[in-house]
Amino acid sequence: MHVQEWLDTVPAAAVYAVVGLVIGLESLGIPLPGEIILVSAALLSSQHGGINPVVLGACATAGAVIGDSIGYAIGRRGGRPLLAWLGAKFPRHFSEGHIATAERSFEKWGMWAVFFGRFVALLRIFAGPLAGVLHMPYWKFLTANILGGIVWAGGTTAVIYYVGVVAEAWLKRFSWLGLVLAVLIGVASMLIIKRKAKQAQGASREAEAETVAAAE
Repeated sequence: MHVQEWLDTVPAAAVYAVVGLVIGLESLGIPLPGEIILVSAALLSSQHGGINPVVLGACATAGAVIGDSIGYAIGRRGGRPLLAWLGAKFPRHFSEGHIATAERSFEKWGMWAVFFGRFVALLRIFAGPLAGVLHMPYWKFLTANILGGIVWAGGTTAVIYYVGVVAEAWLKRFSWLGLVLAVLIGVASMLIIKRKAKQAQGASREAEAETVAAAE
């Protein structure tokens, strides 16, 4: 079952909770499809009156900020052994090459790596734990974390929501156009058939008249 179809089967409160939880766990450092869940829920909110996009964006933002903060605390306490453990558990995401790339990004960009990391799947998973491992000052991390969470979660929700509303309006318009076109085609077909039938009927009468005249 598609993510959006599954979300459509649960209450609105559960959708908010699932979005916040999945994004929070992803931000904490667990590889989960946070962005897919958010996009699916935002698109659903454009078609489902019971799901408020503002509440959805707030839940997504809260999950992102809280998850990153927990990840930061775990990374600060766990240090390098934590990255080694994550590499053993999730080699596809926490390989030595991925960790080295993320470290270079943090060393070069600092707070900006946390902020823009929100928009990159790999850095979104790394941001919290790695910032803690590298002992980034928490106030810097928190500032970038909150701003990145608001822009990413709130912005994604808003964009997908309005795109969904516009797309639905266009689809409705096209459906009306299709209906009107179908009616016009049907009417035109009926008129053509009637005209052909009259022509055929007239030709038949003329043929009968000629036959009668020849017989006389």
